[in-house]
Amino acid sequence: MNVRRLIPTTAVAGAVALGLTALSACSSSDAADHASGDKLNVVASFYPMQFLAERIGGTHVSVTQLTKPGVEPHDLDLTPRQIGGLSDADYILFLKGVQPAVDDAVGQAGVENTVDAAKLTTLENHGAEVEGHDHGDEEGEEHAHEGEEHAHEGEEAGADPHIWLDPVKYAEVAKGVGKSLEKADPGHAADYRKNTDALVTELNALNTAYETGLRNTSTKTFITTHSAFGYLAERYGLTQEGIAGIDPEAEPSPARINEIHAVASKNKATTVFFETLASDKTAKTLAKDLGLKTDVLDPLEGITDSSKGADYLEVMKSNLAALQKALGAK
Repeated sequence: MNVRRLIPTTAVAGAVALGLTALSACSSSDAADHASGDKLNVVASFYPMQFLAERIGGTHVSVTQLTKPGVEPHDLDLTPRQIGGLSDADYILFLKGVQPAVDDAVGQAGVENTVDAAKLTTLENHGAEVEGHDHGDEEGEEHAHEGEEHAHEGEEAGADPHIWLDPVKYAEVAKGVGKSLEKADPGHAADYRKNTDALVTELNALNTAYETGLRNTSTKTFITTHSAFGYLAERYGLTQEGIAGIDPEAEPSPARINEIHAVASKNKATTVFFETLASDKTAKTLAKDLGLKTDVLDPLEGITDSSKGADYLEVMKSNLAALQKALGAK
């Protein structure tokens, strides 16, 4: 999470007030612009929520995403028009802990059918995996605590919000979203149940593919610039080594670079992963210094022309292929 750019609470509150005031002066909003006929007007905070809303809602919803493609979700700055438009939504789907600006704006919108995806599954604390991952000495433990503090600045209780990168947890969220859409629009409940079941089936198949594809590998350790893969690593028995915490663009300390070098040598890591929505400079520099390869491991916070797939399922399959190659799957 790019904690350097988080919006101060006072600034967000001011924007909320301005947005709600502007609502009465505007004939439409970003959310209302996309409403069509009697479709449920859904606002999704960023791509993983949009994907769920569109797949489960199907033809009965009109979905607007607050985060434009190519924008780093953690850095999102809502416009007054977007904030005001939230009040026009029939249904809001967001994930608390990812986008502070959205969290505050949603709290002010007063929409009855507001769903926090974080409450539809169990969040865990992966702070210890950010830096100094259990290297068995006091220096490593101290480094881990520092990394945990850095990773969770601005988050609730140190919980890792990247639940969508675990197909099992994402399926749990999908089920909850399906039930909430049934409640918001009971006239189409049967279709929402059907769409939910179909999506959960696909996510279960994705989970099976990951289990099978990562069962036998030469190494279980992967290095990444963005420590977003804690749930994925835990699910499939892997170890995530983040270069510089949860901020994908942060510069690693000299001590951390030395630590990564030792980890890579000990665990036969071959690849430094970077993402599509952040600079690859750190990853390429570190990989060159360590004699490692680089590749993309997409945290799926947004889909762009650079994404290795057109949607969540395709990109997750590309991620699996990248992990199999880097880990030496047999």
